[in-house]
Amino acid sequence: MEKKLRITDIAMLTGFSASTVSRVLAGKANTSSRAREKILACAKQLGVMDGMALGRILLNNLVIFAPQRAFDERTDIFYFRIIQSISKTLSHYEVRLRYCVLDEFDSSSSKFLAYMNEVDTQAAILLGIDDPHIHDLAADYLKPCVMINCYDRRMRLPTVSPDHKKIGILASQFLFEMGHRRIMTVMCLRRYTMELRLAGIKETWELHNQNFEYERDLLTINSFSAKEAEEKVGEWLDMVDRSILPTAFLAGGDFIAAGIINALKKRNIRVPQDVSVMSIDGFNLATIEDVSLTAVHVPRDELGAEAIHMLQQRIVRPDATTGALLLYGKLVIRDSVRRIRSGKEFTPQPVKGDGLYDAQLFVSHLQKSSG
Repeated sequence: MEKKLRITDIAMLTGFSASTVSRVLAGKANTSSRAREKILACAKQLGVMDGMALGRILLNNLVIFAPQRAFDERTDIFYFRIIQSISKTLSHYEVRLRYCVLDEFDSSSSKFLAYMNEVDTQAAILLGIDDPHIHDLAADYLKPCVMINCYDRRMRLPTVSPDHKKIGILASQFLFEMGHRRIMTVMCLRRYTMELRLAGIKETWELHNQNFEYERDLLTINSFSAKEAEEKVGEWLDMVDRSILPTAFLAGGDFIAAGIINALKKRNIRVPQDVSVMSIDGFNLATIEDVSLTAVHVPRDELGAEAIHMLQQRIVRPDATTGALLLYGKLVIRDSVRRIRSGKEFTPQPVKGDGLYDAQLFVSHLQKSSG
């Protein structure tokens, strides 16, 4: 069947004018809900919807459900930027965005249903909501819903997320390729997504015939803050023998990496000459205290755009099979990780004037920070 926009045919079959049909198929808001429903049903019957370009946004009212912290850049920059990317993706279309705060693990069912039951609500996005009861309600509802950075254990809702396990593999694999074997991982394990990254890290150790020991190779913290990371790593550094320091720290986020670097510098341990530091994040702090940070960039802005495309597919093909779209990370190599030559134990080298840092400036920086 030919899948052109067949505006004249749809107008004749529905009794609406060609201009009304055109406005509905273009995603315009100035049409009645009755006209919209009848025209879209006819378009689907004629096979028009299957061939429509993804660029036509066929919704005018979208609700985003997310934890409170997602709406404040200071408390969760990752989720905050995802919401911004959704808004940016929809900025060229007549789509009204509304927001509803839900608890991450123990969400209010009545609150969720109140928003979903509103006549204007056409679709929803669940961002970082891990409550399985909300997932069940969304899956049973007749309005399309897509998840971002969370997943439905019953596999009924489509989701888009970073491929956290492979991102963990990518980061740790780079450190192994650079010759590091004594690696301390510093992570906040508050969500299953971080557990997936840790699983990828452990898998890389096994591939290199190394035993990952939690007590020796992992420091866990309760948040992603630089302050807590600095305190925890500082306490650990004060207890450990300097002769068995790790050759590298792998941080679970840029602010964690900043805390690690601060703790090292306060103890006159240089990055990367003495100890390398790498982050899994890479968007917030590309440079920390003059240290250009090597990192695996976790997809962020792309999540919002892909979620909108997924919603579009759910509208066009509501009976299509659902699944998970996992986005890869990107390795960005800067200056905070030093290569260790194979077969040689790493020995810290003095800073040279023509090296990574100017020696005089480096000493001056230490004096200022200690003052």
